[in-house]
Amino acid sequence: MSGARTALEVADWRRRVFALYDAVRAAASPEDAHELWRIERDELMLRHPATPLLPEARVLFEGLPVAPYDARWRFELPLLDAEPAEFEFATGTDGVVPFERIGVVEVPDAGRLDVWRLRSYGGGVFVPVRDASAGRPGGTYGGGRYVLDTVKGADLGSDASRGTLVLDFNFAYNPSCAYDPAWACPLAPPGNVLPVTVPVGELSPRP
Repeated sequence: MSGARTALEVADWRRRVFALYDAVRAAASPEDAHELWRIERDELMLRHPATPLLPEARVLFEGLPVAPYDARWRFELPLLDAEPAEFEFATGTDGVVPFERIGVVEVPDAGRLDVWRLRSYGGGVFVPVRDASAGRPGGTYGGGRYVLDTVKGADLGSDASRGTLVLDFNFAYNPSCAYDPAWACPLAPPGNVLPVTVPVGELSPRP
């Protein structure tokens, strides 16, 4: 039953993440949404059986390292055309996960990010980011963070008729492998590296 139990725990984790982002999109303000997101993610990471936090990290857990909300890092950006491109990521459990580039976004005063679509079952839009502080003391996780990962429920909103995506870097979060090296996570490819520091969102895990 251990495999079945794990599958049900992961399903419940996904269900709660989808519900959380529903509440985030419906919140009265981005600041309120961010506070709700921070509180609920702390609760999931500390108490949920599918958490990537290792047991020793949960003993003295005081919350994820999340920077205060800064409205200057919230954007609704048009999805611009880009040359076709692909990358593949090999995982230990799901085989090779293929992505294709569906466009790019221009982030004001920061740079350009590729926008990817997961080509395997479930689909989804994926925007990772690695900024100039990645891997540095007091900075962000060295492998980069996720801004959007809609197949996992991390969806801040889009407008298909206008061809825009909401990218709010205050909601950038670390992949599971930042907390447990047993996880294999797709990290930011070259087209998702920004030359500037993005000082908001979830920061590098505390030792």
